[in-house]
Amino acid sequence: MREGLRHAYESYRSRRRSAGLRAGTPSASSPAAPSPAPAPPPPPAVSGAETSAPLHSSTTSRDDADVPHALRVGAAWSWRLLAIGIVAWALLRIVGQIRIVIIPLAIALLLSALLAPAVGWLLRARFPRSLATAVVLVGGLAAVVGTLTLVVNEFIQGVPELSAKSSQGVRQIQDWLRTGPLHLDDRQLDNYINEAEKWLNENTAGLTSGALSTAATLAEVLTGTILVLFATFFFLRDGSRIWRFLVRLMPVNARWKVDDAGQASWQTLGAYVRATVLVAFIDALGIGIFLVIFDVPFAFPLAALIFLASFIPIIGATLSGGVAVLVALVDSGPITALIILGVVVGVQQLEGHVLQPLIMGRAVAIHPLAVIVGITAGVVLAGVTGALIAVPLIAVLNTAVRRLAARTVPETPSDAVVVASRAL
Repeated sequence: MREGLRHAYESYRSRRRSAGLRAGTPSASSPAAPSPAPAPPPPPAVSGAETSAPLHSSTTSRDDADVPHALRVGAAWSWRLLAIGIVAWALLRIVGQIRIVIIPLAIALLLSALLAPAVGWLLRARFPRSLATAVVLVGGLAAVVGTLTLVVNEFIQGVPELSAKSSQGVRQIQDWLRTGPLHLDDRQLDNYINEAEKWLNENTAGLTSGALSTAATLAEVLTGTILVLFATFFFLRDGSRIWRFLVRLMPVNARWKVDDAGQASWQTLGAYVRATVLVAFIDALGIGIFLVIFDVPFAFPLAALIFLASFIPIIGATLSGGVAVLVALVDSGPITALIILGVVVGVQQLEGHVLQPLIMGRAVAIHPLAVIVGITAGVVLAGVTGALIAVPLIAVLNTAVRRLAARTVPETPSDAVVVASRAL
């Protein structure tokens, strides 16, 4: 009986304890729990008040949530673009201050890309690297100096004859403008000539301002020339070592990506320079042959001018071809000038539609609009030199950005050493 009473009492206590826990009241044997704080009363409703916009994951405060989403996105783009513009402006100012160093180095890179295959041929013929580089550099310098000497000598010899014929040609043009379909009087003709001279003077100053500021003194010209020669020599001899040193400055995880982009950019630059030289030679040869056939004076200097100007895509060969047309007009009359003009236009069409896509291919595929904008920006920033290096710079940046943005893992270099860990 005693055991039954104890069992009934324990059952009663357990049922009471469980009932108290369910009701939220502490049992007799458990310590008293603190009573919860009363909930704050809801804020009174105000008639006519607008409800605040809910917080978004991209906002940090209620004020940001009240601003329209389109305005927040526009503001975010604006300050980021403003920061990029400030950085670009600062870089341009820095480049402008040290252009006496930047421009020779850029020209040295172009020359290195052009002469690198010749150095490779001599290295495969078991020439020492320094000797191969010196032979190629001296040979290229001798070819340039010899060509310039021939051009200057022929130009000096033909200037008296051309100056004698130029006045006669100008008089013929004036007579045609008076008696031709335009029927211009002397006053109108003088006004047009003055406007043409004014435009030519203004644009000539704009085109040559960068070049004149870069080579304002003989000391700067000599410094730039010496820097180009030394930089080209060391780029050809130690270019791979210099590039490996620069790659080692990058974070470890980015080295292979940067090296892959750099190698591809160098291949693009080499393809561009070699293709440009070939296209310029074809332009100069095609127009020069017709200049010789029609006995236009200064055929060789004009062909050399077309060759040099063709390094500026699209507009270079056109402007130099215009000079050849003017010389033909002054010396041989309008019929020969029209024939030379047709030859220049035909060569330009052949270059743009056949030679450029066939020779350069996809490695240097740049839209013509990007070429025109790049050349214009180069002329504004650095004159003729800027127009010369604008397009290869765009080609190199295009290749580098595409390689860096690609989601592919570069191939393992052939000289890479893979060390496998041994299991313990």
